[in-house]
Amino acid sequence: MHHHHHQARQARRLLDRGYATPITIDHLSSEVALSPFYLIRLFRRVYKQTPHQYLIQVRMAKAKELLSSSDLSITDICAEVGFESLGSFCTLFRRVVGLSPSAYRRSRQPTQHAAYIPLCAAVQHQIPDTLDP
Repeated sequence: MHHHHHQARQARRLLDRGYATPITIDHLSSEVALSPFYLIRLFRRVYKQTPHQYLIQVRMAKAKELLSSSDLSITDICAEVGFESLGSFCTLFRRVVGLSPSAYRRSRQPTQHAAYIPLCAAVQHQIPDTLDP
């Protein structure tokens, strides 16, 4: 069983590295030498979410980072984080984050009242990932 946990970690590393490319469960499962069905069950048992849910989480985190820290257009960010459809990216972003990508970017623009806190520091110090008015 420990060997299979290694395969789940390997799958997660592949998702972390390849989030910007189209990744199918068939490709992922063949990379870690498990059946797609078994990989999904194992991944869910180890990480409490499916590989697809994890991939979406990684892509959304990267999109939030790019919206906050870059001048890339939303279309470019959509492509940069692995989405082929701007519409599906915007819909999913709004569902996951609660704001459209453009509203999120506006909310992240530094104001005179808000200090910029890098995400890594916010996570380390358990500061919520929101701006309070």
